[in-house]
Amino acid sequence: MKKRKTAGIILSLAVTASLMAGCSSSTSGSGGDTIKIGANLELSGGVASYGQSISEGLKLALEEINKKGIDGKKLELVSVDNKSDASEATSGALKLATQDKVAAIIGAATSTNTIAQVQIANDQKVPLITPTGTNPAITVKDGKVNDYVFRTCFIDPFQGTVAANFASNTLKVKTAAVFIDSSSDYAKGLASAFKESFTKNGGSIVSEEAYVAKDTDFHSTLTRIRSKNPEFIFLPGYYEEVGLIVKQAREIGLKMPIMGGDGWDSPKLTEIAGAVPLNNTFITNHYSSGDSDPKIQAFVKAYQTKYSSKSPDAFAALGYDTAYYLADAIKRAGSADPKKIKEALASTKDLQLISGKLTLDKNHDPVKSASILEYKEGKQEFNSKVNP
Repeated sequence: MKKRKTAGIILSLAVTASLMAGCSSSTSGSGGDTIKIGANLELSGGVASYGQSISEGLKLALEEINKKGIDGKKLELVSVDNKSDASEATSGALKLATQDKVAAIIGAATSTNTIAQVQIANDQKVPLITPTGTNPAITVKDGKVNDYVFRTCFIDPFQGTVAANFASNTLKVKTAAVFIDSSSDYAKGLASAFKESFTKNGGSIVSEEAYVAKDTDFHSTLTRIRSKNPEFIFLPGYYEEVGLIVKQAREIGLKMPIMGGDGWDSPKLTEIAGAVPLNNTFITNHYSSGDSDPKIQAFVKAYQTKYSSKSPDAFAALGYDTAYYLADAIKRAGSADPKKIKEALASTKDLQLISGKLTLDKNHDPVKSASILEYKEGKQEFNSKVNP
């Protein structure tokens, strides 16, 4: 029922959007000395930590960008809270595109909430850039590139492949269990890529289990996984459930390495799981605040200065990077016209950002490196960097 209801909302909003399309103008996003850009983020709800971090990184970047401006103009941020809900993300995108008439939209944090905005972006011809939505279907559907949709992060197949290779080549494991959120496009995408690569490496998937977002008791499922005696657990989910799963796994004696993706990356993970249970866990991520790269350390210092010594996670870094990615495109476009900005976004090449050098491929997906991080006593430590 939930899927049917959401689909109905999206359809009705899409119809409204198409009726209002004639109201769009070439001056969208521009007014006097400002260029309006939208942010459609999870500022409340189940994954609010992600949206809040992106928002903080985005605002820091805009402060820096606006000190010089872009051809005499400043970027003005118009934010909506999608409440970690797909239907809210759709209505938020519609508002930003048709009422606020922004030049581009940044968001959402998750794949599902980004996919919910794609039709609006294409219909209204307003560029949509997700900082952290990793599902391939965001930019390409049924073999066709979504013309107005882009991302700043690498995609699920790369992340899942990196995890599988790390498990096989670094941890030297031969058997693995896969435990996913069956309601998450993100989790399913990472799991599919992990399984394909891990088996190609000669490994075996000995257990596949699933849960649903908001579940809290995982003991019986973890007991089934334990009976299969895997050497490794791949757990590509979001921090709320992951924290509980890791904690409960350790409680029943599952001591093997557990690994996930960037969905783990939240300060709340350690609060939920506890520092000790997180030992011997790993994630693939877009960057590490512990990387010694001078550009990264300058960003970390600026962020901590603005946000009371708070350490920036990957969502903050990608929010920051997305602002600079968009600003660079606006500069090269020489205009606030969404169509010209879209063309500039698509042609981006070798743009140096905090999370690496960004070049867009033909599918509007970045070709960039991934970092592997390890949790030790509740803190992330940089393990290694993997190139595409």
